[in-house]
Amino acid sequence: MDKQSFDVVIVGAGPGGYVTAIRSAQLGLKTAVVEANHLGGICLNWGCIPTKALLRSAEIYHYMNHADAYGLSAGKPGYDLEKIVSRSRGVAKQLNGGVGHLLKKNKVPVFDGWGKLAGGSAGARKVTVEKDGKVFAELTAKNVILATGARARQLPGLEVDGETVWSYREAMVPKAMPKSLIVVGSGAIGIEFASFYRTFGAEVTVVEVMDRVLPVEDAEISKMAEKAFKKQGMNIITGATVKGLKKDGKSVTASVEKGGKVTEITAEKLISAVGIVGNVENIGLEGTKIKVDRTHVEINEWCETGEAGIYAIGDLAGPPWLAHKAEHEGVICIEKIAGVKDVHPLDTGRIPGCTYCHPQVASVGLSEQAAKDKGYDVKVGRFSFVGNGKAIALGEPEGLIKTVFDAKTGELLGAHMIGAEVTELIQGYSVGMTLETTEAELMHTVFPHPTLSEMLHESVLDAYGRVIHM
Repeated sequence: MDKQSFDVVIVGAGPGGYVTAIRSAQLGLKTAVVEANHLGGICLNWGCIPTKALLRSAEIYHYMNHADAYGLSAGKPGYDLEKIVSRSRGVAKQLNGGVGHLLKKNKVPVFDGWGKLAGGSAGARKVTVEKDGKVFAELTAKNVILATGARARQLPGLEVDGETVWSYREAMVPKAMPKSLIVVGSGAIGIEFASFYRTFGAEVTVVEVMDRVLPVEDAEISKMAEKAFKKQGMNIITGATVKGLKKDGKSVTASVEKGGKVTEITAEKLISAVGIVGNVENIGLEGTKIKVDRTHVEINEWCETGEAGIYAIGDLAGPPWLAHKAEHEGVICIEKIAGVKDVHPLDTGRIPGCTYCHPQVASVGLSEQAAKDKGYDVKVGRFSFVGNGKAIALGEPEGLIKTVFDAKTGELLGAHMIGAEVTELIQGYSVGMTLETTEAELMHTVFPHPTLSEMLHESVLDAYGRVIHM
């Protein structure tokens, strides 16, 4: 058996795990990674990245179908689903190889197998690595960081069968474009798939248990998104639950209850997008002081678990379930371990969220209602895309930038957007919040013209009665 000692062993090489490993090596710590499946984790291989490749194909297809609006003609647009999927998988493969290169460059060995805590005392934690039912390595480390991620939640009655009921994995590699589709759940994952399939012509029904789509977003943005989705031809059913499924091998019929009334909806496929659960099983938590709450490991502000020398980051450690949260959390964790000065705990209230549907949606901080619920007296600014020259030139005049300020201090409490490229624009406000910027600094900032970013400025101005172009 291979026995080695390290300063740090990281179990899981998703965005949180591999970034933490690289930073650990930069800090001079002898570091190892254990990964049972793919370098880059779900995000890179089956989530964030390949879905964006699919959505890019959908975006271009959308513009091809509207070429006439730009004075162009290119005949009747068509698509090759096999090539679309192949391109998506190729993007994931390229980045998977890139992660391997980065780890090798930083001299971080990767143990290809299932990592599991195997006891030991503080300062000498042990992790076993198993492959094909056989333990082939035992790693001893002063610190173990668990980054095992999460998987799709499966609700009773909505179990994935890979045929007519899909998870994100099956939805990402369809062999044929379904003529009809039911999507259960309207969070980022559900809505992105709904947007992809609808763009390519599938009849899409979205069922959401909450009273609005994209329920974590600001209510005003959710309302605009629902209006846009309906305009595209989606059937949106909110405040509803799926009570059961009937399958005949070629289609699936969902019994959808809303307001006490049950309606049956039949489609070729159904995508279950009802959240995730942490991968806490079979990683050696039993017999430790590590606490698990609703499938997620409890941690403090430095990612420490209840067991000395053992840490948890990313999806395993709870919401928000975002790759960039996992990466930042991992860096904070390892820098604290290494004794780096001026390490700051992660403020999850300042983590931006992005949904790559059409139109795109992005946000950071408190919604208008959440700010009011916390007792803030707020000033709210709004600026519509129709007032922006670049948006009009792009042929994208529908959208909104919304900002929420503390009326007493001018602190930027939150920002919410819907429209073209807002997933890129949101970072401007994220930087501002990190710098604790007030409305004064934002007003005095010069934004380039003509750009979509000018709308960030105008929304701030609007909150204080100074908007120019609206």
